[in-house]
Amino acid sequence: MSKVLKASTGLTGLAVCHNPHHVLSVLYGKIQRALTKMPSDAAYRKYTEKIVTERANLVNSTKDIPALEKAIGCGQVEELIVQAENELILARKMLGWKPWESLVKPAPAKQWDWPPAQIKEPQL
Repeated sequence: MSKVLKASTGLTGLAVCHNPHHVLSVLYGKIQRALTKMPSDAAYRKYTEKIVTERANLVNSTKDIPALEKAIGCGQVEELIVQAENELILARKMLGWKPWESLVKPAPAKQWDWPPAQIKEPQL
């Protein structure tokens, strides 16, 4: 593992993580375990699993923190940790919500039409 090279993230309220590889590995593992409890054809599972697996592989293969940040391309490792924590919270909520199940009753007619009939287009 690489030593922490910075004293600050430069972001208010976001402290430097001293062991980002370990923290990210644990979080990505927890997300993956939550995703395995969902049906394999659920859209959320498919797309989240792809992203999390790619990032977990990068964490395991890239020991240099700046190189890891550049490879993932979504901010500093501390920001990646916050993103992973938020994704874990969402994954656990999705298990309770079960959006892959059928609706209890049919959706109202034209619910998914856009723009809605009551909104009129502006006249030029």
